[in-house]
Amino acid sequence: MTEHTNDPVIADLIRRRDAAFGRGAKLFYDQPLHLVRGEGAHLFDAGGRRYVDMYNNVPCVGHAHPRIVEAMARQQATLNTHSRYLHESAIALAERLTGLQRVTESAIFSCSGTEAIEVALRMAQIATGARGIICTDHTYHGNNIVVGALTNLSAQDRSHSGVRAIPFPETYRPIEPGLAGVALADAYIARLRAAIEELQADGSGFAALILCPILANEGLPDIPEGFMAKAAQVVKAAGGLIIADEVQAGYGRTGQWWGYDAVALVPDIVVTGKPMGAGLPLAATTGSRDLVEGFRAQTRYFNTFAASPLQGEVGLAVIETLESEGMIDNARDVGAVLKAGLAERARHWDDLGDVRGIGLFIGVEFVDGQGGPDNPRAFDVVCRLRDRGFLTSIDGAFNNMVKIRPPLPLRSVDAMAFLDAFDGVMKDIHG
Repeated sequence: MTEHTNDPVIADLIRRRDAAFGRGAKLFYDQPLHLVRGEGAHLFDAGGRRYVDMYNNVPCVGHAHPRIVEAMARQQATLNTHSRYLHESAIALAERLTGLQRVTESAIFSCSGTEAIEVALRMAQIATGARGIICTDHTYHGNNIVVGALTNLSAQDRSHSGVRAIPFPETYRPIEPGLAGVALADAYIARLRAAIEELQADGSGFAALILCPILANEGLPDIPEGFMAKAAQVVKAAGGLIIADEVQAGYGRTGQWWGYDAVALVPDIVVTGKPMGAGLPLAATTGSRDLVEGFRAQTRYFNTFAASPLQGEVGLAVIETLESEGMIDNARDVGAVLKAGLAERARHWDDLGDVRGIGLFIGVEFVDGQGGPDNPRAFDVVCRLRDRGFLTSIDGAFNNMVKIRPPLPLRSVDAMAFLDAFDGVMKDIHG
C-alpha cells in the first residue's frame, strides 16, 4: 500500500520507522494512521480524532478493557516465570479452554499462531506416522519456514515436499461453473481425494487437513452444502486428522465460541491465538490427551514464555469477560444487522459483487463491470472509510474484499454509523 503523507510529523515517523525496521514493513491506507490510544471499539489518533475500529480481532473484548489491564498488571507485579514450576492459573486456563471446546482434553501453550500451528502439524505427523499436509489455496496460517509453506500455495504447486493445496470451496466462483449444492461440494471433495492419493503415492503419506473453518483469509466464502461433513469423512477414511485453525474464527467471532461449530465440523486438533490474550502474546494447540502426550513424548517441547502465570491470568480474564458481558451474543446480533444492511446495499450498487460472513466477521467483495475482482476499488473504499472515521482493510483471494472484523463489543450505534459512512463513500465514488 502507498505510504505517503502531507503531515510532517507522520512523515518523520515513517522515515524513522523505515530506518529502524528496514524499508518494506507495511502500513495500512494511502496515508498512514498514527494511533495513540484505544478504548472499547474505538481508536484515537495523535490529534485526538476518534475512529471506530472495524478491523482488529486481537483486542476481542475491546481495547484497554479494565479487567484485562488489571489482570495483566496484578500478575506481572506478583509473579511471572516459565512453566517449570507449578502455578494454578495456567492449569486453570487449559482446563477452561478445553472445556469450552468439548472436542479436546489437553493444551500446549505458545506465544503466537505460527508457533501453535507448527505444534499442530507436528502433532498430527507424530500421531499418524505420515508427513503429508493438505491445506486450501489462498490460505494463511503463519510465517515460519514450515508453516509459511502453506501460504497461498496454489493447487498446482509441487515445490513443497509433503504439502498439497486444494481449491477452497466456494459458491461465488465455483470450481466448475454451473454446479451448485451437493454436486459442487462433490467436485471439491474430488480434489481433496486426489491430493490425498498423490501424497500417499509419493511416499509422504497423509497426516492432516488444516483449514480455518470459516475460510477467513480465502474471503469468507459461502461453503457448498455438505462439503465439511464429506471432507471429514474422507480425511478419517484415509487415516488423517483435521486441524481447525481458530485464530480468527474462534473466541466468539462467529456468534458462537468456535468457527467449527458454525460449519458443523468436528476437528481433532484446535489452534487458537491472537484474541485469547487480548494483546498479550498467547496461543494454544489443543487435542485429545493421547495426541498431546504423544507429541510431548517425541519432542520435549518447551517455550520459555508459554504456560506462564501471566498468560494464565490474562487468558482466564478474557474468557470471563466474553461470558459475563455477553459479547458472543452481541457478535451474533450486531453482526446480523450489519450484514443485512450491507446485503441491502449490494442490491443497489453493481460493484458490490457479494456480501458474506457470519457474526462480526463480514466481507464485501468488489467487482468490475465484467464481474472480475476489483482490488483498486476495494482499496479506495477502505481509504475513504478511514477518512470518515471507520477502520477496515482488504483481504480475500484477490484482495478485493473489504474486511470487517471489529472487536466483539461493537455497539449497534457504531454499526449503523458505519452503514451511513459506507453509503457516503459509495455515493462519492459513483457521483
